[in-house]
Amino acid sequence: MKKNKQDFSHLSANQPIGIFDSGVGGLTVAKEIKRLLPNEDLIYFGDTKHLPYGEKSREAIVGYSTKITNFLLEKNCKAIVIACNSATANALKEVLELVNQKVPVIDVINPVAEKVSYEIHTNVGVIATKATVNSGLYKKSIRKHNKFIKVDELATPLLVPAIEEGFRNHPITHSIIYNYLSNSKLKNIETLILGCTHYPLLLNEIKQYYGNRVRVIDSPSIVANQLRIILEQHHLLKGENPNPKYQFYLSDITKNFEKISKKFFGKSIDLDLKVL
Repeated sequence: MKKNKQDFSHLSANQPIGIFDSGVGGLTVAKEIKRLLPNEDLIYFGDTKHLPYGEKSREAIVGYSTKITNFLLEKNCKAIVIACNSATANALKEVLELVNQKVPVIDVINPVAEKVSYEIHTNVGVIATKATVNSGLYKKSIRKHNKFIKVDELATPLLVPAIEEGFRNHPITHSIIYNYLSNSKLKNIETLILGCTHYPLLLNEIKQYYGNRVRVIDSPSIVANQLRIILEQHHLLKGENPNPKYQFYLSDITKNFEKISKKFFGKSIDLDLKVL
C-alpha cells in the first residue's frame, strides 16, 4: 500500500525545531543544524538525569523518549530531531506513533545508513552503545538499501560516560579508543560510522588512531542536511532571522553540559532545569 504524502500545511516556518538526546551528544547535531540553518530557533532537551540511554532497557528508553517528544510538541515545535542513536534504535516507532504525522521526525540512523549504502563502501564498521548495537538497526538499514555491504557493529559502552565526565583529548579516552578500535571485529573496515551522537566529540582522537586508512562518517552534517531537505520540501524554512532563539532544557544540570553548550552556542545561553 502506498503511503500518503505527509501534509504539514498546518505548520508555520516560524515555529522552532525540537531536538533531544540523553546528554551532550545531541549538541553535535544541534551545532550542525545551527551552522546549516542559521535562521532557525531551536529547543533542545538533554535528558542528563537518565544518561547513558545505551545502558537502559528498551522500555525505559521508550518511556523517556515519548515524554520528551510530548514536551517538544507542547512547545509548538515544527519538527523533532531524535539526536540520539539509542533512542532512535529503540523508540523511533513509538515516537512516530505518538507524533502521528503532526510534524516531521528526523532520526540519526536512517539518513546516515542510506547515504553510506549509496556510496562506495564494502566493509563498514559501526561503533555504538549496547542498546543501539543490540537493536541491529544500522545493519538492517544499510542492508535494506544495499545488501552487498558487510556491516560489523561493536558496542563501545565506556565512551559515553567518559565524554559526559568531560574526558576529551585525555589519556583515558586515548586508552578506551585504542582498546575498542583494535578489536578484531573492526579489522578490515574501510569506513567507520560513529553510531552515537556523543562520539563526534572524540572525532580527532578517532581519526588520529586510523590516520587515513579508514573514512570516518560525519553523521551530524548528514542529519542536519536531511532536516534542511524536509523543511524545504514543506516550505518550513524560516526566513531572515538576525536573532535566533536557542532554548535548553535539562533534566539535570551538569558542568560538562554547561561547558560544551556554551562553547557551541555562546556564553549567554540559559540552561533550564525541567524534570518530566
